[in-house]
Amino acid sequence: MGIAIMGAGLSGLACAITLEKNGITPTIFEKRSKVGDRFVNGEVLLSIFTRPVHDCIASLSEEYGIYLKPTSNIQTMELYSKNEKATIRGQLGFANIRGREQDSFEAQLEQQIKSAIKFNSEETYEKLLSKYSHVIMATGDGGYAKKTRNFREDLTVSIKGATVEGTFDRYSVMAWIDYDLAPYGYCFLIPFSEKEANMSIAIPDLPENTDVNINKLWGLFHEKVRSQLKQEFPITDQFQITRYPVGICNSGRIGNTFYVGNCFGTMMPFMGFGQYTSILSGIYAAYDLCGFGKYEELMKPLRQSYEDSLVLRRSMEQLSNQGLDRIIHSLQGYWGGKLFQTKMINPLKVASYLLRPYLKLKNGGIT
Repeated sequence: MGIAIMGAGLSGLACAITLEKNGITPTIFEKRSKVGDRFVNGEVLLSIFTRPVHDCIASLSEEYGIYLKPTSNIQTMELYSKNEKATIRGQLGFANIRGREQDSFEAQLEQQIKSAIKFNSEETYEKLLSKYSHVIMATGDGGYAKKTRNFREDLTVSIKGATVEGTFDRYSVMAWIDYDLAPYGYCFLIPFSEKEANMSIAIPDLPENTDVNINKLWGLFHEKVRSQLKQEFPITDQFQITRYPVGICNSGRIGNTFYVGNCFGTMMPFMGFGQYTSILSGIYAAYDLCGFGKYEELMKPLRQSYEDSLVLRRSMEQLSNQGLDRIIHSLQGYWGGKLFQTKMINPLKVASYLLRPYLKLKNGGIT
């Protein structure tokens, strides 16, 4: 059995690690010159979105033998709407770094594999399928899945971000859900360390946002954070992504091809991110190849999490700044902390269940 992995990102490398642990050596094909050869950005792993798993870093090591070191464990989250603020405290999750950094998650995973990585690869999916018995499609977005007509695109999003210098609490992250700053989207400030952080703004490409200029909004956001935190925040690096597809594949496996990571649909539509789900998808594809389970069955809970997140995304698109103010106000204090800390329920699933009738009544959309 010869296995080719297209892509040396989170899902592809997690798949390779798991295969190696079970005596199978895959060949990894990466179109870039090295692992993580992309822009630098900060991401978060919030436990509220990984239920029933509360500590995903511990779960990856204890259950799957994959070891990752986040940049910090998040103990405080500050949420801002136009006129309200909520501060959530507790063990909320983890922050991590991606891209061209020695401590990025991609770099950490690369250190745990022995399989050969063929960099600067020009091999196509079709060529690999003719040479190998199985292909793991882990190319980092839904592009190839769309080419094989196995991807349901639900929206696209445009993102602009930058690395800024300043003085930061690495155990605290900040998010703005303010439609004056990011119409129907959101903004983050995620520290890498005490001296660097990632600032980013993400806007869905809705008809209502046709005339929105993300560069202008970025300037407003940068200025607001500088004023709010009373620091200059000089920019040392920046990136921009236009119309990145967010969706989910129709089938996780077709023949001997496995769709993992964002080829499967692990980026959550509600607030972005999806590293834990991406890693799990690679592990589960390896489990199928090793005879430990069926990929489609293993992925069912993750597919449902995507659909639940999509319900929240569509609900968010129905809100105004006034509605967002009410939500943020309600999260301040006891109930906000309780929602983020509870281990007994899945808040994403419950919120999706409660919001489906509202969406159906509102516009006949998701049911």
